[in-house]
Amino acid sequence: MRPTPRKALAASALTLAALAAVSLPATPVAAAPAAAPAAPPSGKVASASSVTPPDAGPAAAAACTPAQVVVNGGFESGASPWTQSSTSVITSRTGQTAHGGAAFAWLDGVGSTHTDSLSQSVTIPSGCAAATLTFWLHVDTAETTSSTAYDKLTAKIGTTTLATYSNLDKNTGYVRKSFDVSAFAGQTVSLAFTGTEDSSLQSSFVLDDIALDTSGDTVPPADSARTPAAPSYTVNLTGNTAGTVWTGHESATFTNASSTPLSEVYLRLWDNYHGTCSAMPITVGNVTGGTAGALSVACTALQITLAAPLAQGQSATIGFDLGITVPSGADRFGHDGAFAFIGNALPVLAVKDGAGWHLDPYTNNGESFYSLAADFKVVLDHPTNLLVPATGTSADAAGSSGRTVTTATASKVRDFAWAAGPFSKISGTSAAGTAVNVYSVSGISSADAQSMLTTARTAVDAHAARFGAYPYGELDAVIDNNYWFGGMEYPGFVLDLVSTTALTHEIGHQWWYGIVGDDEYNSPWLDEAFTDYSTDLAQGKTGSGCWSSVSWASSAEKITDSMAYWDAHSSRYSTVVYGYGKCALHDLRRLIGDTAMAKLLKDYAASHWYGVSTTAEFKAAAQAATATDLTSFWSTHRIDG
Repeated sequence: MRPTPRKALAASALTLAALAAVSLPATPVAAAPAAAPAAPPSGKVASASSVTPPDAGPAAAAACTPAQVVVNGGFESGASPWTQSSTSVITSRTGQTAHGGAAFAWLDGVGSTHTDSLSQSVTIPSGCAAATLTFWLHVDTAETTSSTAYDKLTAKIGTTTLATYSNLDKNTGYVRKSFDVSAFAGQTVSLAFTGTEDSSLQSSFVLDDIALDTSGDTVPPADSARTPAAPSYTVNLTGNTAGTVWTGHESATFTNASSTPLSEVYLRLWDNYHGTCSAMPITVGNVTGGTAGALSVACTALQITLAAPLAQGQSATIGFDLGITVPSGADRFGHDGAFAFIGNALPVLAVKDGAGWHLDPYTNNGESFYSLAADFKVVLDHPTNLLVPATGTSADAAGSSGRTVTTATASKVRDFAWAAGPFSKISGTSAAGTAVNVYSVSGISSADAQSMLTTARTAVDAHAARFGAYPYGELDAVIDNNYWFGGMEYPGFVLDLVSTTALTHEIGHQWWYGIVGDDEYNSPWLDEAFTDYSTDLAQGKTGSGCWSSVSWASSAEKITDSMAYWDAHSSRYSTVVYGYGKCALHDLRRLIGDTAMAKLLKDYAASHWYGVSTTAEFKAAAQAATATDLTSFWSTHRIDG
C-alpha cells in the first residue's frame, strides 16, 4: 500500500500512533464497531516453468486447498507431534544454532557408535497436483576424510528414501533441501530422519524449518492471450561498498502463449520514475536476443524487437547489461543513510493481454505493477558487512576478500526486491512452519523488532489458514520508521514501520497481489481492499456498520476505479479503495454468511493460485456462492466490471 503523498501530515500522525501502539499485544483482539470506515494503515499493508495454456477451469484447482501439513516443523512448540529417539534430539542447547527461532533437531554428534531418529506422521491431501517437502540441514563433522562417508543421515517418506547425507556434506551454515513428494498425495505416511555414527569422530546432522507444502494445479487460470508467459529471470549483480550501486547482467526467458505471433516485448524500468530520462537510475545496454527500441512512458518502458517473431508455444531469451543506482530517500526504491531498499529495480516483462500491451505510468499514489508469476535466480555479490534480505530463499557463499555472494531463488513470484545494509537481524518460525526474519535499521529497539517478529509469525499463519499455505519459503520484513509511505509489499519481502496493523496488512498482500495477482493500475481494489479486509479478519475486526457512513464525492467515484482516476482524485484514494472496499467485502460477508464468504475466498484463492484475478471473475464466483441475486449489491457498492 502507498497512501497519497498529499496526506503526509496525516501519515505522520498515524505513524506516531503506530509507534505508540507497539506495546499492545500482537495477538488478534476484538474491535469495537466502527461508525465510519477506518483509514488504511499508514503503510502498505503489503520450479521449472511451463507454458501457460488456456484456462482449464477453476473447479479442478479448487479441489485442493493449498496447505502446509508438517506440524511444528520449526520445533518451537516442544516435541509434539514428533517422535524422537531421545529427549535430546529436539533441543535449543548450546553447540549448534537454529536456522530460525531458538529450537532445532540435533541428530548424532556423539563421536561413538550411535543412532538418532526423528519422525512424524503426515497426511498429504488428495486432489493436490503438487506436494513439496523442504527442510534446512546443517552438517558439521570432526571427520577429515574427503572420500569416505562414515556417518550418515537418511531422509525418508513412507518406505521411500529421498536422500542420504554424510560427513562429506559438511557445510558452514544451513542448506535448504527440496523434494517433490506429489506421488504420495492421498496417503498418510511417516516422514523420518535417521542419523548414524560410526565408532569415532563426531558428525552432527542439524535440521530445522521442515515443511511440506501442497498446492493445486500449478498451471494458473489464464487468458490465453496473456503473454509473454512463464518468465524466468537470471540476474548477476555486484554491489558497491554502500550497496547503493549495482552492476551486472540480467536475462529473461519467456514463451508466447498467444495465438498471435509475438514480435516484440517491453521491459518495465519502473524506477526510472525516481530520476530523469537524462539521469536514469535504471540503465539497460548491450541487448542480446533482440534490438532495443525507444524508451517511452517517462523512460519506464523499453521496447525490444525480437530477433524473430515467436509463434504460439515458442520460447526466446533476451539478455542485457544492467545498472542500478539507488537514490537518497526512505522509499521503496531509495536509501536511508546506510540502508538501501531496492524494490521494482529489476526490469520485468510487461504483459500483453486482450487489451493489448499494458504500459501504464508509474504511480506514487499506489501501485502500477502488473506482471505474471515468474521464476528468479538472483546472485548478489556484496560487502560482507552488508546483509541483503531478498525475495525467495537465500544462501551465502564466500566471495573475494571481504565480500559475500548471496544467491536468492524464488518460484512463481511477480517481482523481486532486496535491501542492503548493516541491519540487525532476528529470526523465528511461525507455528505452521514459516521461517520469518526481521531486519531492522539502526534506531529500532530490540523490543520493537521482537514485537514485529511476533506480529509477522502470527499474521502469516492467520492469512494462510484462511486463504491457503504460504508458498514462498522464508518471509523477510525490513523495518524502518522513516518510510514516508508506511509499508510496501513484495513476494516474500516487505518494507514496514513498527506497526502491528501495517505489517499484518503487508503480509496479507502475499496472497492478494502475490499469489492471486491482478492488474494493480486498472483494478487496485483487488489487492488493497481484499488485503485490508484480510487484515481486519486477522485482527478480529468485524467492520460492523462501517458502510453506513459512506459518502461518494461524485457519480464517477467507484470502488473499482483505476489509478488514473485516483491520481486525479488522490485525496479520495485511501478512503474509497481501502475503507469502502473492505467495508463492501464485510457487507458481502454479512449478506451471504460467514461460512459462505470464508469458503468463497479460500476457493477463489485456490482457483487463481499464481494466476490473475479480475473484478468480473470475482463477481461471478461470489454469485455462484449464494442463491441471493447480487445485482443490486454490486450497484449499491459501486463495484463495476
